[in-house]
Amino acid sequence: MRRGRIFIFLALILIIGLAVVALVFRQFLIPGTPAATPQPTTVKVYIAGQNIPQGELITEEVLSTMDIPPDKVVSVMYTTDQKSELLNKVAKYPIDQGVVITRSMVSDGTIAAGGPEWAAQIPKGMTAIAIPTTRLESVAFGVRDGAHVDVTTCQLFVDVDPSFQTILPNHVSVLRSPGAGGGEGEVPGVTLGVGGDAGVQGRTEVESAFQQGIYVIPSEPQRPRLVCQMVLQNVVVMKLGGFPLQQPQPTAQEGEQQAAQPAPEVPDIVTLIVTPQDSITLSYLVYTGSKITLTLRNATDDSRVATEAATLQFLLSQYNIPVPAKLPYATQPRVDKLDTLSLPNDVVTVAPEQ
Repeated sequence: MRRGRIFIFLALILIIGLAVVALVFRQFLIPGTPAATPQPTTVKVYIAGQNIPQGELITEEVLSTMDIPPDKVVSVMYTTDQKSELLNKVAKYPIDQGVVITRSMVSDGTIAAGGPEWAAQIPKGMTAIAIPTTRLESVAFGVRDGAHVDVTTCQLFVDVDPSFQTILPNHVSVLRSPGAGGGEGEVPGVTLGVGGDAGVQGRTEVESAFQQGIYVIPSEPQRPRLVCQMVLQNVVVMKLGGFPLQQPQPTAQEGEQQAAQPAPEVPDIVTLIVTPQDSITLSYLVYTGSKITLTLRNATDDSRVATEAATLQFLLSQYNIPVPAKLPYATQPRVDKLDTLSLPNDVVTVAPEQ
């Protein structure tokens, strides 16, 4: 009986010892499992820490960061891990403070010594040219910096004499040979007489009723013929309005006193980025008095459309416009031109008296 109890005590002591050894081995001899590293809940992306002018070099001083969720980060943004890719770039457009900087806002272009900072916007092989514009010709000033436009031109054509390069019809004169019809006291020679309105060159026709020959002259100068066509497509607008002649530096007094800003000037010029050949074409159109109109298009649309020139014949045939028949009756009062209608609610602007 006593021997059985001794075996029980020995078994308990052995079990307790094994448990202690296992506990010590687990805590001190087996290395612990490293704790899982918490995943970041946000990603830092670069933003403009201050207003960055167009053409300015991107440095650490003008940058700041902003935390956004990882699922909101897109490939065009610059994260803090991509700092080296952003530094020393050039701002293609003015970047306001707090705006997330994307890859389309900067370029690798460098500013040439003495050159303007906005020249960095012009891709290699392209050039910039300025043309005049109005509110009607620039989509009611809806054309802004960086917009993509198509360029349409309208021109007037007339017939000219190939030798004189003057508008037809020519003026005619009477030429008499030497001694022909010379009276007493006249010196023999060539006599040249130039007529007035009757001296305009016409044509000979046969009157249908009496079969009598008549000489027909034009009742008015030649009417020009209008044609309009789209000449350039998907052109980038560099700037609407004029570039600053210099960058003014505000004084301390101006910084303390915020004077009223003058009203912005109405732009009358627009600068386009085109190929060198297209710049020559635009120069020709400007200096020949052609009307140039810009039409706005989606910046992501790079398609090109084959267009037909618009003439009077094209309008009549394309849109099925009939030529009015000559009727034995007409409307009253007589209408010789189409005027712009004025409505009762139209605002009439009266110029101030000087």
